[in-house]
Amino acid sequence: MDGAVLAPPGLRARGAAVTLRDLEKRYGPVGAVAGVSIDIRGGEFLTLLGPSGSGKTTTLMMLAGFETPNAGDIAIDGASVVDLPPHRRNIGMVFQNYALFPHLTVAENIGFPLKQRGVPKAERARLVGEALDLVRLPGYGARYPRQLSGGQQQRVALARAIVFRPRLLLMDEPLGALDKQLREALQIEMRRLHGELGITFVYVTHDQAEALTMSDRIAVMNEGRVAQLGTPEALYDRPASRFVAGFIGETNLLPAVPRGAQDGLGLVEAAGALLRVGSTQPVGPAMLAVRPERLRFAGSPGPGSGPENRLAVTVTEAVFLGESRRYLLAASDGTRLVLKEPAGSGARSHAPGEAAEIVWLAEDGILV
Repeated sequence: MDGAVLAPPGLRARGAAVTLRDLEKRYGPVGAVAGVSIDIRGGEFLTLLGPSGSGKTTTLMMLAGFETPNAGDIAIDGASVVDLPPHRRNIGMVFQNYALFPHLTVAENIGFPLKQRGVPKAERARLVGEALDLVRLPGYGARYPRQLSGGQQQRVALARAIVFRPRLLLMDEPLGALDKQLREALQIEMRRLHGELGITFVYVTHDQAEALTMSDRIAVMNEGRVAQLGTPEALYDRPASRFVAGFIGETNLLPAVPRGAQDGLGLVEAAGALLRVGSTQPVGPAMLAVRPERLRFAGSPGPGSGPENRLAVTVTEAVFLGESRRYLLAASDGTRLVLKEPAGSGARSHAPGEAAEIVWLAEDGILV
């Protein structure tokens, strides 16, 4: 996309602060949400990320008012909204299926929430025009949804959700129906819109890359609870559990037995070798987590300096992925590892069956 389009003054807003406290939701004997507590900062882009059945959409629906919690509280700017119906919470919503009215024009779709609120026709036209400019669809007001691409329909849905100036925007898998290239382009657009509007975004997705790209913070959910809440960098580099380590991006998880400490680093036995780690020693058996891109073949240029681990391996599979190469490796005890390196990095390629040695910084391995 070309130059930034600043939000018109009428569409700027201060984001609402949201507090979810000990939220629970049960459907008969089934617990969908089991004690979720999150403080969402005003103007923040927070993503609820997790697999199907983790409770993320149910949490969003309780915040929107479409589901009633069995226990707990929801506050917006310090005021409880648990007893308020959805239309009195003044929250914008965007769904995966767009939910546009096929018999209304783009302008009429966007202006619908304004009409429902009794905004005069002339004012509606002005606000609709501002919203269309903001989502980069000027001049599309007279078209019908059937005349738009999927990406354009999603932009119209976004414009409708923000045109009445909510301070909180909720989105449930809004890009899930789009192809990969368009989805990635709209992720950047979402991020731009968030920065220009200044409102609070709460976004639901099961797509880890999408969450990492757009979010200020991510709440990783599993089995109705928040497994970890933090910045994308913190979740990726310092996952707090095996679930988070395995769910956020790709990682090598190696069974590890603690063997004390040396020179301020933990020692573990893993993959048939004694390896050093930078994280605190757990009590008892653990898993050593190392990201595939943090591994490299001995002799390849590496980032930074510091104590390194070295491990003899055999290459069992090599795949060229365009921007990178992905290797499947086997250690002497049969442990399997994945190594990724940028294609065209100057490093030679390795063929299946080749014996090699891999290295990584001790600080890049953590115990979970």
